[in-house]
Amino acid sequence: MTTTVQPSLARARRRRTAVPYLLLAPALVTFGVFKAYPVVDSLLLSFTAGSGTAARSAGLANYRRLLDDPLFWTALRNTTEILVVQVPVMLGLALLMAVGINSALVRWRAVWRLGVFMPAVTGLVATGVIFAFLLDSDHGAVNWLLDAIGLPVVDWFGDPFWARMAVVLVLTWHYTGYNAVIYLAGLQGVPKELYEAAMVDGAGPVRRFTAVTVPALRPVLLFTVVLSTIGTLQLFDEPYVLTGGGPDNATLTVSMYLYQNGFRYFDFGYASAIAYALTLLVSVLGAVQMRLMGERER
Repeated sequence: MTTTVQPSLARARRRRTAVPYLLLAPALVTFGVFKAYPVVDSLLLSFTAGSGTAARSAGLANYRRLLDDPLFWTALRNTTEILVVQVPVMLGLALLMAVGINSALVRWRAVWRLGVFMPAVTGLVATGVIFAFLLDSDHGAVNWLLDAIGLPVVDWFGDPFWARMAVVLVLTWHYTGYNAVIYLAGLQGVPKELYEAAMVDGAGPVRRFTAVTVPALRPVLLFTVVLSTIGTLQLFDEPYVLTGGGPDNATLTVSMYLYQNGFRYFDFGYASAIAYALTLLVSVLGAVQMRLMGERER
């Protein structure tokens, strides 16, 4: 009897142990096929030249080519310039917007929250198309408004500087509300006693903002800074739809250059090398930001 029961218990134990793995199997297989395999295959591709059956081993040639490629450095410079301007402006506006909506003087907060978040749910391609019409040099509503109030019209897509500003404008419009909602959620967790204590000490609105609000939101600020930096370094949709990388490569980004090499010139080895260079840049910059802001928090 004992010998019969023991195998049954062992089988039941094995079944219970196998159940979690069976439940995880679809997700693991999907991750392996659509995530892990492309990542590994792309890494192997970065050490090859040619495509298809003509692909051959190239060692580090693609990475050496990357260092000597002036167009890659142009794309990286454009991406960095957009990042340096757009991220601080966007997050600053988002923080001010969140503080305003969170004010006790504001009614219908849910309506305001929905209103500021609406641009974030608009498709990136649709956003690009809409702003392409709005910023059209000849018939766009923005230039019409500038002319109506006596200001000079702007050649948004013909001038390199204004083309980059057009990309910054679109990114700011699309993502400011998204970050404002994140900040608003963080503000809900700030104890009101801190503001009351600051008011008792004679702190005005600006002082309460700098001494209470900003320190309390530091983890949320770190999250949005890192997330926005990573997103901007991978920028593709907006400049692709708005400017196509022009004029004269003034809005060419690293992701657009990767796309051109991979799917216009079919140089998948070099495109993979660009992808891994971008991955390294994102990882290093994200780690540095987290380290710096973490030290300030301590």
